[in-house]
Formats: sequence, structure tokens, C-alpha cells
Amino acid sequence: MKQTSRIISTYSADTFGVCSALFELGGMTIMHDASGCNSTYTTHDEPRWYDMDSMVYISALSEMEAVMGDDEKLINDIVTAAEELRPKFIAIAGTPIPAMTGFDFDAVARIIEARTGIPTMGFETTGMHTYISGASMALAELARRFVRADVEKTEIPSVNILGLTPLDFSVNGTDRAIADFLRKSGWQVLSSWAMGSTLEDIAQAGAAHVNLVVSAAGIEAAKVLERRFGTPYIVGVPCGQAWSERIADALKAGDCEIPELEDTGIVIIGEGVTSLSLAQAIELETGRGTRVICPTECDRSILRKKDLLCHSEEEIETHVKNARLVIADPLYRPLCPGPFLELPSEAFSGRIYRANIPNLVTDFEKFICEVL
Repeated sequence: MKQTSRIISTYSADTFGVCSALFELGGMTIMHDASGCNSTYTTHDEPRWYDMDSMVYISALSEMEAVMGDDEKLINDIVTAAEELRPKFIAIAGTPIPAMTGFDFDAVARIIEARTGIPTMGFETTGMHTYISGASMALAELARRFVRADVEKTEIPSVNILGLTPLDFSVNGTDRAIADFLRKSGWQVLSSWAMGSTLEDIAQAGAAHVNLVVSAAGIEAAKVLERRFGTPYIVGVPCGQAWSERIADALKAGDCEIPELEDTGIVIIGEGVTSLSLAQAIELETGRGTRVICPTECDRSILRKKDLLCHSEEEIETHVKNARLVIADPLYRPLCPGPFLELPSEAFSGRIYRANIPNLVTDFEKFICEVL
């Protein structure tokens, strides 16, 4: 019951992470659920919905189909839709109901692929994990199935951006700012996973010399590409001059030094990679130590010793009660008795504070004034 929240909101679910990661790539994504999940996703978790076409559907699973295990209806519906729409791929993402009934996503995906000839992927999401888990599954599967093996490294230095979705970066230009930073640093951006790139761009990702992982959702894909092509990866979001320079140097050297200052009571709550990058930028600019509290899935190895993985409201409340400053989404404010600096997150508060989400790549200096 510790994962039950009585005050704060919950993060976007793993099912929606799959949809967000695949949204721009020309595939057809089906949420296997009775109804309701699609409206929640399109209303609160997908800022691109009204400006960009994407084939995201719901299976409309009935109680009788769930109880009797009538998978053939789902298969026929997907095959019929795919024959009409001809998507580049098909993805089926789970919700709590198929998780409880033991639905076999891999088997159904294989049947649909055999009948349609269209690459089909099944993701055993349950709606009980955060968007990081689902987006990580989707991006890793792209790296396994769609990146071509018959590519050679580009002649000029090139990079892929991994883990880029609006759930972490909204639609305020941060995606373009990261790409601009890389180009100014002398890198050709081969692909951006998965904002601003096509499936054909992603297919060429093996030709890159290095990968930049900008959220925890991109780490598994980076590991797959490292195994397949030997491509090293650097973890971090460029924000603030000093931290951005370290990332630029690390992309060339293949390693990024992360120093640790003594904690001074500045706490940042949010997704691991973006929060750690902000923490490093603040420490380098101000000399004040920070601590990250990560409530979403994150590889422990990328965090510092003083940073925390906290998946319950109770734990977070304990660790912020004596903080000198908390930087977090506004919906965390009721847990924080002390000074609070708002940093809205699309994945946590949805569209409520979307207009106030800063582009930290270009506007870090303005944001840091609040800390100072």
C-alpha cells in the first residue's frame, strides 16, 4: 500500500510511455483495454495529439472477452485495421485487465505479424508502472528490430538522441534546443528517439559514433545499440554553460565526470536523468550541493550516492520535510513545508501547468536566478 498516494498525483503510466515513444513513427499502437485509457492519454499525456496525426487506438475489451479469453476478436480487429491503414509497424500495449487475465502479448503479436506481414510488437505493460518503464520497452525494441545492421559509421562525428519524449520535455522547443546544442558542438544528429525523427532516420542509428541519453527511457535502447554496434553512450541533458560544456567534452571522450558536492538542502524531485542534469548544472553554477529524489524507474548506476530512488509518497515526504529548497512539479507542494520552486512536469501534472514548463537548455540562467 506504500505506493498508494493520498495527496500527490501519479506519473503517467507505462502504457502511455509506449504510446508516447512511438507516436511520431508511423505505426499503429493499440491499448488493450475496455475503454477510458485512450481518452486519459490523449487529454492529459499527449500534447501532440491535436497537431499531429498518429494511429493510437483502444481495443474496447469487453468483460465477456476478458473472462473467456477471446483473443481472436482482438487479432481480427487489428488485422482488419492494419490492412486498411498499412502502418509501418503494429504495437500492442497492456493495461491492468489483460495483466490480470494473463494475456500473452508476444504470442498475439507473432500471429498478427504472420497474418499481415507488418512488424508487430507486444509490450507487457500493466498500468502499474510509470511511463519510463513503457517508453524504455518501446525504444529498446526499436533498437533491436528496426535499426539496420548493414550500416557504416558516418565520416563526420554523429550522434543519436535517446529518450526524448514530451512526457519529460513537453513541446516547448527543448527537443530542438538539444539538437541545436549538438550541432553547435560539431555533431551531426542522425536520429532523435522519438521526437522530430522518422522510423527511417532511426533505422540508420547504427552509423552514429555516440549516443546521448536524455532520460531514463533511453538507457535500455543505448545498451542495445552498444551491444549491436559498439556505440558508447553519455547520459545527461545539456543545461547551463558549465554542465553543457562537460557533456560536449564527454561526447568526444566517451565519459562524463559527475562530481559530488556536500548536500546543502536543495532537493530536486523528478525523472532521474533530467533531474540529475539540473542538479549538476546548479552545483557547477552556484557551488551549492543538491540531492535528487527520483520517483520513477531509473538505473541506480547513473545517480550519485547521495541521490534517492523513492517510489512512495510517504518516503518523499520524509526526505523533504527539512529541505532548504525543493524544486519539483507544483503538485508536490502539499508535501513540502519549506521554500518551493515550481518545475512542472508533463508526465506528472499533465496539461495543467504546461505553459509554465521551462526550456532549461536555453533558459537555465533565468531559472537559476530563482535558486540564487
